[in-house]
Amino acid sequence: MHSFRSSKAATAALRSSRLARGRTGYETRSSCLPRFIFLAAQNPSLRTRRHYTSPADTQFSTRATVIQLLSNIGSKREVQQYLSHFTSVSSQQFAVIKVGGAIITEHLQTLSSALAFLNHVGLFPVVVHGAGPQLNKMLEAAGVEPQFEDGIRVTDGKTLNLARNLFLEENLKLVEALEELGVRARPITSGVFSADYLDKEKYELVGKINKVDKRPIEASIQAGCLPILPSMAETSTGQVLNVNADVAAGELARAIQPLKIVYLSEKGGLFNGDTKEKISAINLDEEYDDLMKLWWVRHGTRLKIKEMNELLHDLPRSSSVAIIHPADLQKELFTDSGAGTLIRRGNKVHVNTKISQFSDLETLKEVLIRDREGLDAKAVVDRYVQSLEDREFKAYFDESMSALAIVLPAYEGVSIAQLATFSVTKAAWLANLSDNIMTAIKKDFPKLQWTVKQDDENLTWFFDKADGSLSRDGEVMFWTGVESGDEVKELMMEFGKHGREMFGNYNLESRLHRAARAASSQGGQMQQARAYSTSVRSQSSSSLLSDSRPWGFKPTSSSRTYATTTNPNPPFGKKNSSNSKPARVALIGARGYTGQALINLLNAHEHMDLCHVSSRELAGQKLKGYEKRDITYENLTADDVRKMEEKGQIDCWVMALPNGVCKPYVDAIDAVGRKESVIVDLSADYRFTDNWTYGLPELVDRAIIARATRISNPGCYATAAQLGIAPILPHISSPPTVFGVSGYSGAGTKPSPKNNVENLTNNLIPYSLTDHIHEREISSQLGTEVAFIPHVAAWFQGIHHTINIPLKEKLTSREIRNLYQERYAGEPLVRIVGEPPSVKAISGTHGVEVGGFGVHSSGTRVVVNVTIDNLLKGAATQAQQNMNLALGYAEFEGIPLKEKGSGGMASF
Repeated sequence: MHSFRSSKAATAALRSSRLARGRTGYETRSSCLPRFIFLAAQNPSLRTRRHYTSPADTQFSTRATVIQLLSNIGSKREVQQYLSHFTSVSSQQFAVIKVGGAIITEHLQTLSSALAFLNHVGLFPVVVHGAGPQLNKMLEAAGVEPQFEDGIRVTDGKTLNLARNLFLEENLKLVEALEELGVRARPITSGVFSADYLDKEKYELVGKINKVDKRPIEASIQAGCLPILPSMAETSTGQVLNVNADVAAGELARAIQPLKIVYLSEKGGLFNGDTKEKISAINLDEEYDDLMKLWWVRHGTRLKIKEMNELLHDLPRSSSVAIIHPADLQKELFTDSGAGTLIRRGNKVHVNTKISQFSDLETLKEVLIRDREGLDAKAVVDRYVQSLEDREFKAYFDESMSALAIVLPAYEGVSIAQLATFSVTKAAWLANLSDNIMTAIKKDFPKLQWTVKQDDENLTWFFDKADGSLSRDGEVMFWTGVESGDEVKELMMEFGKHGREMFGNYNLESRLHRAARAASSQGGQMQQARAYSTSVRSQSSSSLLSDSRPWGFKPTSSSRTYATTTNPNPPFGKKNSSNSKPARVALIGARGYTGQALINLLNAHEHMDLCHVSSRELAGQKLKGYEKRDITYENLTADDVRKMEEKGQIDCWVMALPNGVCKPYVDAIDAVGRKESVIVDLSADYRFTDNWTYGLPELVDRAIIARATRISNPGCYATAAQLGIAPILPHISSPPTVFGVSGYSGAGTKPSPKNNVENLTNNLIPYSLTDHIHEREISSQLGTEVAFIPHVAAWFQGIHHTINIPLKEKLTSREIRNLYQERYAGEPLVRIVGEPPSVKAISGTHGVEVGGFGVHSSGTRVVVNVTIDNLLKGAATQAQQNMNLALGYAEFEGIPLKEKGSGGMASF
């Protein structure tokens, strides 16, 4: 067939085809990157051998080098993909890599170079290795015949002694190979895996891992060393046990929760038994049942797929497994085409053909409205949904509706289906949902048309999906399945002016504009929809919008996207800062612990200028802990505040006062009537006031907070409780009970029995056993009754909640944990852990840990544990988030996103 393209579009298409052919002979542009790093590792002129520095000392210069290189030879998308790898997760959560014994024997140089590359770009994969082939040869030389039961090596004392010495030798071999490349590596030969006997009578000295201690791994990474672990474990009495390397890697992954689990294989992937071709990707949620029925999925292949399915169900949906050759490690992780077999949970695609088939119409409208802004957004969406009730369409979406597409079939006078809506969230891009949706659409609509802006960074993805295209005035129209000249002519006419110029004998108005006007006339004049951040818009003849734009047309960035980041571009995150102008801040009530914590955060904030600090008790004294300017505490009255507001001296007022005290100050500011200044109140005074915005960004729409000028900062107890209950809220049968314990800093600085250390020593004090204000706050925000019982203990800062939650139906601990992982995927200040979190671990950090997930034997009651630092995420850190959003800065600006004691980036 013929493809009508301008020279620009043809050039883009050629570029697209080359980038898309990583599996069929072409080399992707970023495949030069491993070569560059390899040369840097080998060439003394490019590096200083054995000059060891911490990751923090080198990662930024290395990062800049790699970004510059990628910018020159790779696509913008690949640069962003690299940045998301580099910055979005803690070092130990990037990848667990399982190395088979044959890889160490046959491909040691390739393996060490690949690991050196990851280390040089600031990543610290955790390596677990086996030594099976070497052990077989050693046993044969010793006259011992290997014995296997159910595929497991029977390990007697002699075999274990040989195996242990061999594992230590192979471990040292890999460590030395890495150090020869200038990479620090640390052998961790014990202390990580604890085990019981798998079946002592049957397998003898073979272990079943029951616990993973991450501390040696974290210490290694903090010291700037790659952790290298053999697959050995110890019992509680110190007996060494043999453990299968695949099993060890899986258990380590369950403990670390990495974004990638990599199994290095000489074959480089899994192969289809019928076609003999390498399988590029497996989406388990969509394919698992059918895959397990195939004749060639048997023996080891069947076991491997089954184990990976179980493993991925214990990990966040963003995690994935890759089976690759060590030479392809960089290509798999950093290019669009990939290299081996990618295994992920994926998502099932559901299809509706009637509005009545959507179980929750409000959810559908929320999905449509998330890509629009303006006062008329809700009305426009309502009219759009109403129009769909009277016409034929097909909607494609996943379970959570993070991806939604609506196709309007061909009708009289239009022979090609129109893609009217394509809304995909960032998280869904990473889960490859756009490809899944598009594949499903093409099965139902072989002939399809859509339009994209020509400068869109994802243009290559569209060329890969289309059979032909036409470019005009900065836009590209794509189509699939169009074969006849008449149909191409019809598309040209639909494309508007360019079509009329080429076919001058047709002076027809474009049907897409007629359809748009017809839709707008049903509900009055609509305001113009906003331009989309992705610079992508559809101009289909049935888009039903006044300006013919789609609902958030946001495609994926590649034909195969990798789940190697939690959220590369979080809403209102680092990349979304729209304000570089300093904001003038006044802090009213700075004597307390929270005030001092906020002062520390403001001191680290690049764009916030603390100008006034008010405290009656400290008036006249110098403010300590703030380095940007000399500040003396003032005793500002409400009248002082009013005068400052009249002069426009302050951009943001922060009220860090006790409950019931700040109203005169707020009234004074409101009386002036300036709409620009922001108030953030840390007390409970306005948490139940309708015209104030409740500022809990992880649960409240960030766009609402960003537009607010009156923000009520949530309580510390209430923040932790809501985050601990919200993901499971639809499954609750009766009111949860929250047993909360706070350190005595939560009782404030005014002396009382609740902050008297002597009184608290060896003691636990319950207070406000019913009707505590946080009980009302939690219940009102969640929309369900909650019982809250607060206590105070002898530690200084930090809160621990034990939350008892009755359930409507039976759920497993894994299912519940998945609910939480999926709900908070991409939230850098919320971490889901397996074990019950501890106060000691959370104290002094800026986030929340949620864990435990203990399910009663009945399956209808779960206990969830939550910890939070009451002075930070429970107060000051959350206030900083709200200030950032309301003042137009990146949400986490000035908030240290580093884990306590970690050398790498982490959730907090």
